[in-house]
Amino acid sequence: MSSIDRYIEAATRDNTRRSYQSAIRHYEVEWGGLLPATADAVARYLADHAEKLSINTLRARLAALAEWHKSQGFPDPTKAPHVRKVLKGIAIVHPVDERRAKPLQLEQLELLTAWLDRQIEHAEQVGDRRLRLAHLRNRALVLLGFWRAFRSDELSRLRVENVTIERGHGMTLFLPRTKGDRALNGTTFKAPALPRLCPVSAYESWIAAAALTEGPVFRGIDRWGHLSGEGLHAGSLVPLLRTLFGAAGVPAPDSYSSHSLRRGFASWANSSDWDLKSLMAYVGWKDVRSAMRYIDAADPFAQHRIGTALSAPPREIE
Repeated sequence: MSSIDRYIEAATRDNTRRSYQSAIRHYEVEWGGLLPATADAVARYLADHAEKLSINTLRARLAALAEWHKSQGFPDPTKAPHVRKVLKGIAIVHPVDERRAKPLQLEQLELLTAWLDRQIEHAEQVGDRRLRLAHLRNRALVLLGFWRAFRSDELSRLRVENVTIERGHGMTLFLPRTKGDRALNGTTFKAPALPRLCPVSAYESWIAAAALTEGPVFRGIDRWGHLSGEGLHAGSLVPLLRTLFGAAGVPAPDSYSSHSLRRGFASWANSSDWDLKSLMAYVGWKDVRSAMRYIDAADPFAQHRIGTALSAPPREIE
């Protein structure tokens, strides 16, 4: 690999690169399409998969095809009006009800944390190192994920050397890249020290027990209590969290995902009267529409916002 190719590859996120490779393989190998593609071929590909794949998946496949053509110096067939009309028609004929992860409410976070506390205490009493480490890690992951509204890939990429604790105040966390960081400048996050459900103390307890000084914060633990040198894969967080929710007695654990922590914080902030600007600044949303999707999910009938307005004394008419 040349130095130029290496830098080009570094500019593309790992998840995006894998997704694009999979999409191109599906088009070329599984469907039998030719590359470079014509607009008619792309339109046929969309039509053939209109009833099998969601509109969002088809859009992702188009993005991969567009990127392949641009990177190889060919005209982009996905921008042809014919292709765009086919995609629009598929969206109309096959509408999809967008299902979002169920937000984890504060009461459920309290239930889960109390269960984890009991498991940690029991593991200490019986001398089970693996179980103690696992639940110290899980408690830190859940509380930090909730109060910092982190995505699963952000949790999986946190590194010890990029976390600073200011005792009694909070913690500062740096991620070299995040979803909204197009300039790749890195993003700094802050999480507060809290009187209960504290992400800072949970993090400190986990790091101290695991004796971590560098590398991934959240790691796998084998049956003998040995820590992996690699961080948890982002995709492993969903089954992990669902298992924890189920064990702790959270109803319908399969309706949650790692995104439930992020949505849960948005729900809590909305019910605690955070204004939209403050919520966007804290979470890191640049787009108002993105933030509104979270707020709508937290309060789908606008009950809290309307109820709050109705509880205010009526203004006198002059």
